[in-house]
Amino acid sequence: MKLKLFALLFFSFTYIIAFSNPIINNAKDDGKVVGSLNGVITDRSNGMPLGGASISIPDLKKGAIADDKGNYIIKDIPKGTYLVEVSFIGYATYTQKVSFSKSTILNAQLKTSSMEEDAVVVTGFSRATNIKLAPVPMVALSKAEINMNAAAGNVIAEIANIPGVSAVTTGPNISKPFIRGLGYNRVVTAEDGIRQEGQQWGDEHGIEVDQNSIDRVEVIKGPASLTFGPDAIGGVVNLITAAPVPDGKILGAVSGVYGTNNGLINSSIKLQGNHNGLVWGTVISDKEAKNYQNQKDGRVYATNYKERDARAMIGLNKSWGYSYLNASLFDDEQAIPDGSRDSLRKFTKQITDQDDSRPTVSESELNSYKIPTLHQHVQLYRIYDNSSIHLGNGNLLVNLGYQYSHRREFTHPTNPSIPGLNLELTTYTYDVKYNFDLGKGYEPTFGINGMYQNNQLGYGTDFPIPAYHQFDFGPFFVIKKTFGKLNLSGGARFDTRSFDGKAAYVDGTKEFYPKLYTGPNPTTTPNVSEQFAALKKSFSGPSGSLGGSYKISDAFILKANVATGFRSPSIAELSANGADPGSQIYHVGNSDFKPEYSIQGDFGAFLTLPNLSASIELFDNNIEHYIFQEQMLDANGNPERVNADGTSNPNGNYSKFTYVQSKARIDGGEFNVDIHPFHWLHFENSLTLTYGTNLGTGGTVPDSLKYLPFIPPVHSHSELRASFAKGFNTLRNLYAFVGFDHFNAQNRFFSAYGTETYTAGYNLLSAGIGGNIINKKGKDILELYIEGTNLANVNYQSNMSRLKYFDNPNVPAGVQPGIFNMGRNISFKVVVPFDLSSHKS
Repeated sequence: MKLKLFALLFFSFTYIIAFSNPIINNAKDDGKVVGSLNGVITDRSNGMPLGGASISIPDLKKGAIADDKGNYIIKDIPKGTYLVEVSFIGYATYTQKVSFSKSTILNAQLKTSSMEEDAVVVTGFSRATNIKLAPVPMVALSKAEINMNAAAGNVIAEIANIPGVSAVTTGPNISKPFIRGLGYNRVVTAEDGIRQEGQQWGDEHGIEVDQNSIDRVEVIKGPASLTFGPDAIGGVVNLITAAPVPDGKILGAVSGVYGTNNGLINSSIKLQGNHNGLVWGTVISDKEAKNYQNQKDGRVYATNYKERDARAMIGLNKSWGYSYLNASLFDDEQAIPDGSRDSLRKFTKQITDQDDSRPTVSESELNSYKIPTLHQHVQLYRIYDNSSIHLGNGNLLVNLGYQYSHRREFTHPTNPSIPGLNLELTTYTYDVKYNFDLGKGYEPTFGINGMYQNNQLGYGTDFPIPAYHQFDFGPFFVIKKTFGKLNLSGGARFDTRSFDGKAAYVDGTKEFYPKLYTGPNPTTTPNVSEQFAALKKSFSGPSGSLGGSYKISDAFILKANVATGFRSPSIAELSANGADPGSQIYHVGNSDFKPEYSIQGDFGAFLTLPNLSASIELFDNNIEHYIFQEQMLDANGNPERVNADGTSNPNGNYSKFTYVQSKARIDGGEFNVDIHPFHWLHFENSLTLTYGTNLGTGGTVPDSLKYLPFIPPVHSHSELRASFAKGFNTLRNLYAFVGFDHFNAQNRFFSAYGTETYTAGYNLLSAGIGGNIINKKGKDILELYIEGTNLANVNYQSNMSRLKYFDNPNVPAGVQPGIFNMGRNISFKVVVPFDLSSHKS
């Protein structure tokens, strides 16, 4: 495995050097390099220079930092039209489209504001786009906002309170994104545009990305199949790493986070450099936590974890374009909770495979960082390259990725080295597109992307899904055009996906654990049974999008978009037949499933006044052949419990779930009002509504079946925030906030067969404070962020938490079953930046 990784890294880097050298040598002779961009960045109110302001051209991955007089320069800019972004903490982001036919001067005057009203996004478009004018519903989270969210235990938790976004969780370190009621294989999570692949169908592990390496997050709310493929029918979460530092700079930072509730310790160091366009960077992180606690459960056994991550980047940014090679390792050990307790509601643990006796967990174990014997080990090795090459009057963008995901769940207490689940997934992704200027303001893009996957079953004893090959292929085109105040964009795509599932047989001889049978006669050998039948399936279908934004005035913008989505069933939905220890679910698939088709309409209205900002975003999504899980019943009409081999047992460790298909509708919207009587004071309010309805397959739908599972309840958020960018003396970028979140009771749940249960409403109080300390030269020497969550220490269960269903099969009468969410937690984050650039630079 390591040899493959090294070989791929070596040949990729050799490719970059070999490819770039002749172009570099001829760059000044090709007639396309037109010079530079320079100017001065000042404060609009007083004309003072804004040293430290960031100026970037996202499409070129080029940027600069203004000096103490506000001056900047970006060199070697090729001919073309690009969006320029100027940003500075405490000021509204400034964007301007600039046509480069010669060296250009761009002076920007920034106005004081704590809102990034004109943020530039790159997700879902072939070129950088002003988020205010993007017809597709989008939201972006900046690095400053990520830092303020110090209490988040993982990268998805950092975005889970964005209106329209939520997360299904299994404890503080396991979160999967849901966008407007859709998740799992309907939401693509990407890193730098490269889709993340790691058994998304599973509940019990999170997104395999180091949160310390992410600089900003962009979210598409709604079908994004056009540019990301068929699994983006619900949306995209694009996790973006830090942009290259300006030429001549070597910058770094050391950061640390401590959380009081579970003793979270999250430390990281990052370093980046740029020398004449040779760019590089690295991030190394270490994170661990004890079991979290609340007043209802005390410390929750088996929610502790340890995570170690590393990434490195090297690349070239020249006049011909850029090419960046990235390599990363994600390594997470996560305890496996089951919620089992004795008559006194003390947590117990499994100590034998027969599970015939469970001792109580000691206080020392509950308060320990040590990972227990029963745990999962998830590793993801990733290598990918992002390249953009100036070709003709456009750019050729090539994104290639390799990922190896190794997921093991160790579930045998008397044989801890033998994994129960052992899945090895290898994925190759490709994305090639060409964008160019057609003339008269038309900006078309043509491309093709997809992936090849190979899933193998390693040595283990539980087999929820088969070994398989999968291949995706999808050509597409997108075109944008501006007619004065009207911006239009649209496109079409056609996807093909093929599965080749391998037959598998299990040897159930009692002298040893069940294992895969590899002999020649599986149908006649005693104690050998078929686990998976061979499967060959192919799915194909179109998708498209058409939308526009109309700028009625600088203060008022209307948006509308209609998009269709296509998604083929996942391998789990088609072929699952086995226990997944970490989720406590025995999955059963259906090979007769049809692909999902959706059509979603979006409408948005956005108002920005000097002292008031408001927005309304409404959506309606209708899905044919919607696939979801429901719990199965035993012969007595009770939720069925089974052993790992699927045999019925009222006290079995697994709930049996099957996948079903139906017509569905999900609609709702997000509403935001921000009252800011002063530029430094904001009273922000948001309301998120998501309703999921099961329309059935014909006829009347019973009340127990009429709602879809895992739909978040009505959620409102109010926050009073004060921000002082200029600060006082050596203190800068000061802020303080108090937040209040209300979650309605979720009484619109999928109650059939005991699949889901009622969830009571609750209120959460949060607060935070932070800022920077600078030296006499105005340079940051320390950043401090303090955040408190659930400050009232409320006992609550989220309907999006899977731990809500973890308990003994028989819970005493009058006791609320399941595990409760985390209690009061105060997090402290410290960042110490440093500059190793030469004095001359």
